[in-house]
Amino acid sequence: MNIEKMAKIVEQVRQVNPLVHNITNVVVTNFTANGLLALGASPVMAYAKEEVADMAKIAGALVLNMGTLSSEEVEAMLIAGKSANENGVPVIFDPVGAGATPFRTEAARKIMNGIKVSIIRGNAAEIANVAGEEWSIKGVDAGEGNGDVRALAEKVARQYGMVVVITGKEDIISDGTAHYIIRNGHPILTKVTGTGCLLTSVVGAFAAVEKDLVLASAAALVTYEVAAELAASKTAEKGPGSFQIELLNELSNISAKDVEKYARIESL
Repeated sequence: MNIEKMAKIVEQVRQVNPLVHNITNVVVTNFTANGLLALGASPVMAYAKEEVADMAKIAGALVLNMGTLSSEEVEAMLIAGKSANENGVPVIFDPVGAGATPFRTEAARKIMNGIKVSIIRGNAAEIANVAGEEWSIKGVDAGEGNGDVRALAEKVARQYGMVVVITGKEDIISDGTAHYIIRNGHPILTKVTGTGCLLTSVVGAFAAVEKDLVLASAAALVTYEVAAELAASKTAEKGPGSFQIELLNELSNISAKDVEKYARIESL
């Protein structure tokens, strides 16, 4: 992967100011919107089934997040997803909590089978349960599991013809052929609700400006996680509240040079 090219995608986001249509969960709406604004994207949160098709077709990317799920929301996601598909808009799917309850698992599979998802981003348990693989899960968090994460990413990518992003202590990105591992990030990300959901929307912003979706996904993860490292270093003695605010600052200030300097990514 061309690290220099990857690092510069954040500048493309700021230049293009892509519209990112989010159908996301109520817990993270404000944080997600602020994070996208800080990065340089233009967020919109539109949920009504009467307008999602119109909004999706003019967006640079559509992000579907199952965090707080309802039957009405699933319907809206399917309508928006089909519109995005018809208009060449990439669809990024975050199957939050898939595997935790039958309703969530069935909803995730309904979305995966009902529309063409371009990129799926989740933890190993969520991705596994979407694809019908066995993996433990607790609430909406990944259980321990003992599977091969790289093999899982590759299998799901080939099964659905999309880019798979599995995040954890180490992140795996695969389109079934190319495979990358990213070792950036910071543990304090797990102490602030919505950091994973915001990451998915950041992937959407990058996918809106870069057609190579593997490159876009890798760039989004590295940029976001380097920003998290920088934020954590500046708030080490203060805690998660200060970190959350500083993460927004770092997303606004991070440069291509920062990404290139601190990226820890390798091809598998």
